[in-house]
Amino acid sequence: MRRKIVAGNWKMNNDLNQSMSLIDSVIENSAGITNCELYLSPSFPFLRDSKIKCEHTNIKVLAQNVSHLEKGALTGDVSCDMLKSININSVIIGHSERRTIFKENDDILLKKIELCVKNNFEIFLCIGEDLESRNSNKEFSVIEDQLNNTIFNLNDINPKKLIIAYEPVWAIGTGLSANPSQAQEMHNFIREKFKVKFSESISDNLTIIYGGSVKPETAKDIFDQPDVDGGLIGGASLKHSDFIKIVKSIT
Repeated sequence: MRRKIVAGNWKMNNDLNQSMSLIDSVIENSAGITNCELYLSPSFPFLRDSKIKCEHTNIKVLAQNVSHLEKGALTGDVSCDMLKSININSVIIGHSERRTIFKENDDILLKKIELCVKNNFEIFLCIGEDLESRNSNKEFSVIEDQLNNTIFNLNDINPKKLIIAYEPVWAIGTGLSANPSQAQEMHNFIREKFKVKFSESISDNLTIIYGGSVKPETAKDIFDQPDVDGGLIGGASLKHSDFIKIVKSIT
């Protein structure tokens, strides 16, 4: 049975007090929720405090990024070992903002994936096409290239340690969102590619979540699609009431 996951990516928002307050609100309002797994991804300075606060709750803490090197002269980077030292072993890799703004290419992302696999991390791998690619009917080739250049370089994967987050770049922070049929079509395409590359068993057990301006009023229709296993939530995760409504949309 595939895991159902909803993760809140707070990006560069919330100071320490705001982060702790938001976590308190999510904890209080998520008690008894068993329909999916919950993740929160605060900024790097607050990961340890967040991890401590979420102990003995149903909430897991997720890092927003990780370095492609084990250690070295990389000012501002954070390594797998650093994350492990504060008991963080789940990380987002390849978010579109890292790809586009910080120019992280597939070679860099593959190195990150390989390091995370070596360290037994859980990986949330983001893939997605921009508006120009979709308007040119190239969205499927873009997704296939992103898979071929990164995760498909591995000989094998553990579907319990990998979550694919399909996030159409044109729907991130724009207020636009893929409609349910668009989301399902792409999620099914991704699942079939994993079946061909690895195995039917891996494909069937792989969690694929949707990210791209998910809102409380749109979440249920997207999550009801057979190949959509949850969501990577950006702006709506910054308000606990909206986030919890989205979480409860999963059936």
